[in-house]
Amino acid sequence: MEGFFVLFMFVVYILYSYSLKKFYTGFTADIEQRMMFHNSGMNHFTKKGVPWKVVKTFEIADKSNAMLLEKQIKKNGAKRYLERNKIDYST
Repeated sequence: MEGFFVLFMFVVYILYSYSLKKFYTGFTADIEQRMMFHNSGMNHFTKKGVPWKVVKTFEIADKSNAMLLEKQIKKNGAKRYLERNKIDYST
């Protein structure tokens, strides 16, 4: 089909665990499925913080830019990144 394309977005996300009082950052192509995975307790890094709340999402058009943003957020720390960019995260 000429002129037909599917726009495939990636989502960089920041989660918060009230029980741990910690943030978690990741990226995915399916945020709903990823949240079920994090909150199921099957993920090694997030199982102790269940339930996780989505604090902020960023839709990115390509995987490489999504990975770069995820890396930048993790390098700065999610809370610091949110505060520096004046993003309300209301935990």
